[in-house]
Amino acid sequence: SAHVSAADCHVLWAQKDNVLQPKADVTATEGEAVTLGCEYNTSSTDPYLYWYKLDVNDRPRFILSRSKFSLEKTEDGVKNRFKSRLNSTLRSVPLTIEELQPSDSAVYYCALHLLVCFP
Repeated sequence: SAHVSAADCHVLWAQKDNVLQPKADVTATEGEAVTLGCEYNTSSTDPYLYWYKLDVNDRPRFILSRSKFSLEKTEDGVKNRFKSRLNSTLRSVPLTIEELQPSDSAVYYCALHLLVCFP
């Protein structure tokens, strides 16, 4: 397997690459499941989609990342309750939170990263 160091990779942004999240707040009962939507537009064949949760100090905390061809990554502490699957046909990567807890109340951000690596 190839190893690529961080110095060889660059995050690219383009005007036509963006994500769209529904603006409305989502309310659910403790113990239930809830799904947060995220649609994306990109010309990239292998975009990386990320979900972040804003903590009490408004700092983004990584939850998970998904891509079409690469390995999935999910933060250990939320692995059993936070699920997501990238649908490249619908260009969506919804986040489902299962067995809701009061501590799940927060602002969640979906982000699109286009990672290009050079050998």
